[in-house]
Amino acid sequence: VQLQASGGGVVQAGGSLRLSCAASGTIYSITEMGWYRQIARDEVDLVALLKSEGTTKYADSVKGRFTISRDTSENTFYLQMNNLNSRDSDNYYCNMRGRSGDGSPFNYWGQGTQVTVSS
Repeated sequence: VQLQASGGGVVQAGGSLRLSCAASGTIYSITEMGWYRQIARDEVDLVALLKSEGTTKYADSVKGRFTISRDTSENTFYLQMNNLNSRDSDNYYCNMRGRSGDGSPFNYWGQGTQVTVSS
């Protein structure tokens, strides 16, 4: 399974972006999908999480501005980012966790997509 993240770019403060994460390959069961931002070389922080049952979790800094959603027919999930500010500038990574057909857990990461907010 591979995750392909896209949608990053340069936007002015107050603007919007929509990040996409498309999964290819055979996926048996998805437990959760999430977006993370890089805060150090090997460290990421949760931005938004979507559980398979539909519950969501957001970082306090993005509540009310970002929305995570999923297109089940395409195995693609999104992060709608509204009212962006300079503190949102970062490299964003998508993540998918679940179980393969043999029951073993998987944890896949997409490549980062850079979001730059200019003031």
